[in-house]
Amino acid sequence: MTQRADIAVIGGGIAGASVAAELAGEARVLLIERETRPGYHTTGRSAALYTCTYGPPGVRALSRASGPAFRDWTGPAGAPLLRRRGVLFIAREDQRAALAALQAEMGGALASARIPEARAKMPLLRADYAAAALWDAEASDIDVDALHQRYLRALKAAGGELLTDAEVREVTRAGGVWRVGTKQGTIEAPVLVNAAGAWADALAQMAGIAPVGLTPKRRTAALIDAPDGPAGEDWPMVVDAEEQFYVKPDAGKLLISPADATPTVPCDAQPEELDVAIAVDRIERAFEISVRRIDHKWAGLRSFVADGEPVAGFAPDAEGFFWLAGQGGYGIQTAPALGQLAAARALGREVPAPLVAAGVDPAVFAPDRPALAA
Repeated sequence: MTQRADIAVIGGGIAGASVAAELAGEARVLLIERETRPGYHTTGRSAALYTCTYGPPGVRALSRASGPAFRDWTGPAGAPLLRRRGVLFIAREDQRAALAALQAEMGGALASARIPEARAKMPLLRADYAAAALWDAEASDIDVDALHQRYLRALKAAGGELLTDAEVREVTRAGGVWRVGTKQGTIEAPVLVNAAGAWADALAQMAGIAPVGLTPKRRTAALIDAPDGPAGEDWPMVVDAEEQFYVKPDAGKLLISPADATPTVPCDAQPEELDVAIAVDRIERAFEISVRRIDHKWAGLRSFVADGEPVAGFAPDAEGFFWLAGQGGYGIQTAPALGQLAAARALGREVPAPLVAAGVDPAVFAPDRPALAA
């Protein structure tokens, strides 16, 4: 069976779903997902936070531009997509320089917090651990599933189609059309959007296109009980100044991570026992917590290119092949703006004015930018 579309998007995670939804009102769009459930590998494993102080400059611009969508859009039953959380960045005495560098990099966006104030916000913080702290009051939890499902519904409402359990087996181009061979048959489209996450380079090589140098990195997380009852819903996320760990409340429990970034191959990432043990050790050192058991543990992949910025634009070495990859750990918080940017570029249109006003520069994300040169 052969299906035809104007644009085929490979990858049903947040990147593919967002650009497909944005494109569907303007073109016939087919979203191709290898799993039976979109977002299985990365999007569905993300405990995302919305903050404009996280990531390299281009990512922060995309996050600023995504703000109106996160504030205005709602999930099921009108529930907001964001819930104010706040983030404490803490430093031991030997980490003061790292904390100062973080504050300088953010250009004053993070406020200094005295240790008594920090412990009032997060009462489990050990009195003798932190010597200094910074506070991001605007950081908010994102309802990742609600955002993802909103895009998938918008795609279908605009006439687009989602094809699941459709692992890509072959990609070729002839006569100005891309032919994508999948388990579910062949898809033909003049424009192909590569939103395959950790597999984006492998997909490009399948199509005979030079990779962008994508490195998938494993990130481990676990859920533990808070001492003395459920975790406080108003407790902030707490992040080590050198990002050696973080902890945040999650449905009455505590989500902990060693903030690992272990290079790996594209895979169904699984947690390593050593990484879980490292997370437990670091959390017990910093907080009045004794971990007796792990309720749940998992791992996900965060994929980066050399400069840490996403890649969004047509490949310089193949007509009609559009890159949308390398979102790293920022894919959820930048999805609204990056989806709009990618859709505009894929359609050959100017960048929307609100994105430009927020400082979004498409050259920063171009596949042929100097930072990605071999």
